[in-house]
Amino acid sequence: MSAVSTRHLVDEAVVRGTAVLGFNVITLEHAEGIVAGAERAGTGVLLQLSENAVVYHGRRMRPLVAACRELAAAASVPVALHLDHVREPALIDETIDLGSAAGIGSIMIDASTLPYDENVRATTEAAVRARAAGLWVEAELGEVGGKDGAHAPGVRTDPREAAAFVAATGVDGLAVAVGSSHAMTTRTAHLDLELIARLAAAVPVPLVLHGSSGVADDDLRRAVAAGIRKVNVGTALNVVWSAEVRRVLDGDAALTDPRRYLGPAREAVAELVEHLCGVIAVPHRVSPGLAAVDGLEGYSRDTKL
Repeated sequence: MSAVSTRHLVDEAVVRGTAVLGFNVITLEHAEGIVAGAERAGTGVLLQLSENAVVYHGRRMRPLVAACRELAAAASVPVALHLDHVREPALIDETIDLGSAAGIGSIMIDASTLPYDENVRATTEAAVRARAAGLWVEAELGEVGGKDGAHAPGVRTDPREAAAFVAATGVDGLAVAVGSSHAMTTRTAHLDLELIARLAAAVPVPLVLHGSSGVADDDLRRAVAAGIRKVNVGTALNVVWSAEVRRVLDGDAALTDPRRYLGPAREAVAELVEHLCGVIAVPHRVSPGLAAVDGLEGYSRDTKL
């Protein structure tokens, strides 16, 4: 199975009335775990590199992109590569320059903290160039001047403004604020399902849910049924990853071989990815051994958050 485009996965989700899962990559082990979990579930996924992850790697995007591209090419399921929450103009330019030739299928241009008119202007300019390079383009409509963009506490996306934003910018997908929040380590977010349905009716492009780590399984299913077509997951992977590293290191104070603790962390990521693929992309399929842990409400096999 060769790497595929983001557009292919999203279009397939639209036709099927389901959603494609995008999982954040920080290290090579993250990416390996994500692909392994997707293969077990038999489901296509997105490997997502955020601007923060690129900054963590010294702003050298190409090595991590190349590694993800090779994993995607070798995977037994369709895997696409997405650049997420890109704000820096230089990084937007580099992503567009690399484009599909480097295996990149899409970019999220994040100007959501800017006032509305500036968001439209910045997003439109970058979107024109990105689409010309063959990329599927996502954007976020945020609070005017909001520090946390569309996911500031209490912020909700207005359907009429969302429709106008998509028409003005020509983006292919829109991240909307419907009650989730980034970096949640508990699954206690309350989604406005009625608003999701209104947005889906008003906006002619697929809707994207950010902050999905804080959303319980049943609400993720309901969000997809209401019209969400791309679901981003990041923090949840890091929760199970860190829990496994702590568990292994706490059990052996003399341990120095990183393979001994990164391996279990990678496996924890794979198990969670398989589970979430079953929740969203393959209805009613649940990973054996995980379903018994209270619906994975704490994202850990043995630890509650």
